Amino acid sequence: MSDKSHPSGTDALYLGELELLVLLAVLRLGADAYGVTVAQILYEQTGREFRLGTIYKTLSRLEDKRYVTSHEGEPSAERGGRRKRLYRVEPLGASAVSQALERVKRLSRGIARELEAL
Repeated sequence: MSDKSHPSGTDALYLGELELLVLLAVLRLGADAYGVTVAQILYEQTGREFRLGTIYKTLSRLEDKRYVTSHEGEPSAERGGRRKRLYRVEPLGASAVSQALERVKRLSRGIARELEAL
């Protein structure tokens, strides 16, 4: 089996850990997903802090892969009239998340006994 092949024979859509976390955050946030809210939800849900530059670089990479798209939102008073760049997950990105979660489920099936034994 090649590195890019899924056990079912279809090409897998691979994600790094941070890409997966960012996609999950964007999915959870829906229409309110932009760099600051992605960083906030990642901190709330994982306890890990990420620099905004890291979040935006990851979002840009995901956009290059066509996993997310972005658009400028309306100007907001809280940002001094500046617009936010809002992100949403595209079907290809949703497929990548589904595949990644399925791989983790498959790999972790039955592992509880081994963890308890340590």
